[in-house]
Amino acid sequence: MPELPEVETVRRGLNDLVLNKQISSVDVYYDKMIIGDVQKFKDTLAGKVIETVDRRGKYLLLRFSGDVTVISHLRMEGKYYVKSKDEPLDKHTHVVFNFVDGTTLRYNDTRKFGRMELVKTGMEVNNSGIKKLGPEPTVDTFKVDDFYQALQKKKKVIKTALLDQTIVTGLGNIYVDEVLWMSKIHPQTPAKNLSYDEAKKLHDNIIKELNMAIEAGGTTIRSYTDAFRNEGGFQFSLKVYQKTGEPCQRCQTPIERIVVGQRGTHFCPKCQILKP
Repeated sequence: MPELPEVETVRRGLNDLVLNKQISSVDVYYDKMIIGDVQKFKDTLAGKVIETVDRRGKYLLLRFSGDVTVISHLRMEGKYYVKSKDEPLDKHTHVVFNFVDGTTLRYNDTRKFGRMELVKTGMEVNNSGIKKLGPEPTVDTFKVDDFYQALQKKKKVIKTALLDQTIVTGLGNIYVDEVLWMSKIHPQTPAKNLSYDEAKKLHDNIIKELNMAIEAGGTTIRSYTDAFRNEGGFQFSLKVYQKTGEPCQRCQTPIERIVVGQRGTHFCPKCQILKP
């Protein structure tokens, strides 16, 4: 699943490619992709202009004229491409935004898990997924004291707590493994057992890691590409994710893989010790 760096990279690409384009019509080839009335979705967007593309956590927010927003979640395999209207459709293309200039914005999703919802701009905060999100992992919005206090209230282990999006948003399986390795914290450590100093180190590493991943264009493990159809580059900087059996870059101990909360989890058994 694309995580914050990948979604942010897609957002930036879309702002370069489709800003100020006017929609002539919308084609929906898989109705379940749209939350709500499909015909209303198509009729409302016809004639609208894309004013900007924002992001909240792993959600893209396509802002249109007339104060309407499309909430888009890529889920596992979702991708956006810009192509000429004359290019044939890929079999996994499920939604097409046709522009008056003859280009199209196409949503491609091999697993059909992605979803779009049309709302009045400003009302996206009431979306069931968005309204539970924690702060964005930035210096201005993600505060150490608040993070530490939130961890103290969690009965979950730290790996699961970071994945649930409520104490900080944007982290998925890849980057949780990475920031826990950076912070020398075992993934099965109860979140409430972290000291303030450990929470601060983890907090700082979350911001640092995600910023580095954004600058690298995200991580491509299986099929992620950005709006320009480019793969990310951060997979070459990963320290533990999918490195089972390879030497830890700090201590040379082989990286191990366990399952935490039904998620494959990678860590160094020497650097990341589970405290009693």
